[in-house]
Amino acid sequence: MTGLSLWLRSLCFNAGWYAGSVVLAILGSPILLMPRRAVVAWAVVWIEFILWWLKLTCRLDHRMVGMENLPNGPVIIACKHQSSWETLAFTKLFPDSAIVLKRELLFIPIVGWAMARAGNIAVARGDGAPALRGLVRQARETVAEGRSILIFPEGTRVPVGADRPYHFGVAALYRQLGVPVVPVALNSGLFWGRRKFVKRPGRITVQVLEPIAPGLSRNAFMAALKERIEGATARLVENPPG
Repeated sequence: MTGLSLWLRSLCFNAGWYAGSVVLAILGSPILLMPRRAVVAWAVVWIEFILWWLKLTCRLDHRMVGMENLPNGPVIIACKHQSSWETLAFTKLFPDSAIVLKRELLFIPIVGWAMARAGNIAVARGDGAPALRGLVRQARETVAEGRSILIFPEGTRVPVGADRPYHFGVAALYRQLGVPVVPVALNSGLFWGRRKFVKRPGRITVQVLEPIAPGLSRNAFMAALKERIEGATARLVENPPG
């Protein structure tokens, strides 16, 4: 597939993504007045449309492996973050989980309001200790509802091969909530890179790894988490499954 063909396919995807999202947002806006589960169901319809359109235009699909490693009951899902793809797909792939996101996103008309109504966890960047306390408080409420929490330990999208520190917010949740942490690796950045317009054809793999049980010290937990996620991610990047 030539560079021009990839660019045109990506342009077609973006045009349909934005146009379709506007239509779904306008038609579905009354759902914001309904219970949380209705808002989540509406969001899943939107995500299914985007993933279908991505496959049709850019020939980019995905698969999940290792789902047997996801325990029953509330857990903390700690995921590698390489692309905008996972921010779109994970509400569908990890149903009814509360995603930890930037508070500024809630101010986006309709979409941001839906993120709030869906029961996600909003955190203000740069607020230090108050932000951490707010994260833990909201996470406790989420776990009490029987829901899992999804967090990106790096805090932002990281290009393939780059090394970024893991933030200690995930360690605070691990220590305070007393539930397993499930590491998740992926290779989405190979196909839809950070701040890249062109989407490449292929199949993104999301790999759910063995959970880390409660009880480790903060340093031991952070070391184990990074080792598992980065090791599995490196293998997915170096040898993408067919």
